Amino acid sequence: MFKFKEYRFRYYNIRLILFALALAVIGVLFVRSATLNTGTDTFYKQIFGIVVGMVCMIFVSLVDYHWVLQLYWPLYAVNIAMLLATKFMGTSGGGAQRWLVLPVIGNIQPSEFSKILLICFFAMFFYRHRERISSVRIVILSVVLFAIPAYLIFDQPNLSTTLVVTAIFLVMIYVAKISYKWIGGVAAVLVPFSAWFIYYIQQPGQKLLEEYQVTRIMSFLNPSQYSTDTTSQQANSIMAIGSGQLHGKGLANTTLASVKNGNFLSEEDTDFIFAVIGEEAGFIGSVIVIALLALLVVECIYVAVRAKDMAGRLICSGMAALIAIQTFVNIGVATGLLPNTGIPLPFISAGLSSLLSIFIGMGLVLNVGLQRNYETRGGF
Repeated sequence: MFKFKEYRFRYYNIRLILFALALAVIGVLFVRSATLNTGTDTFYKQIFGIVVGMVCMIFVSLVDYHWVLQLYWPLYAVNIAMLLATKFMGTSGGGAQRWLVLPVIGNIQPSEFSKILLICFFAMFFYRHRERISSVRIVILSVVLFAIPAYLIFDQPNLSTTLVVTAIFLVMIYVAKISYKWIGGVAAVLVPFSAWFIYYIQQPGQKLLEEYQVTRIMSFLNPSQYSTDTTSQQANSIMAIGSGQLHGKGLANTTLASVKNGNFLSEEDTDFIFAVIGEEAGFIGSVIVIALLALLVVECIYVAVRAKDMAGRLICSGMAALIAIQTFVNIGVATGLLPNTGIPLPFISAGLSSLLSIFIGMGLVLNVGLQRNYETRGGF
């Protein structure tokens, strides 16, 4: 039965809350700057998202994560149901069908919540099968259970989120202590597969990726062979970041010299928010943002190391992987280190689904930390 527990609140991780809140506030400031002349209400939605997200985080942090994980199969079913609803009843935008319109709530992006639901599911699944985690049956079963939601996300199409959830899954199964024989075997398969994949997507009539996805990948690998239209977004982002120099041009600046104000960037409040940060806050501001995100990852790992059981450790490891991977990909795209793809910068990019889901994930990490040094009554 659902109930709040009596916790030792001296274990409440205030640092984690402060890092998350600081990043969210920074996000609001730069989202406002990025949308200053667009006439949208994105700025107010972001504030609303932070308020609701903080409430959700505090609430979830007080709910025993063991109770949540007992519902791992219903959570998996909800995840699949949301993704199927998106496939058959979702709304489209930018060539992808990734959103659901819910009464009162409005648009949500189920793939963002799918990340948290998958972390919860596999935290319990791997915990339940921890003694046989390296058996052929459990490995195959876990891959099949992961492949179903991963395919539904990929089919939206949403390759970037598919790669993120795949990386999270791999981190979690590694933390669950799968045999190194499996790790070596996967690595031996991935190397030739990656070479085949790059070869295959260049062939006429290939069916794996959409044309725009192929163009993004190939323009990154061979920029001289593709039109500047496919690489201009990243080139303008790099120019914006470099133009900020050490101190930046100032928050919400309206100078014509701004790449943002010259309409050289699109998605500046979401996928390319780091370009706005680099231009307006400069090198110092960019380093502060990266440092805060790194500290948040470290806090998740800190809680994971001190978790009372593998289930808690897997929740924290999954959230650490989520934040680290999305940060690396988002900034890598903005700085031209990776092919152009759409991934939000945690806590900072505009988007209620991304913001709410990651606050909920942080609430789970906080609850794991609250139970780290004493036994949970009832347990599993």
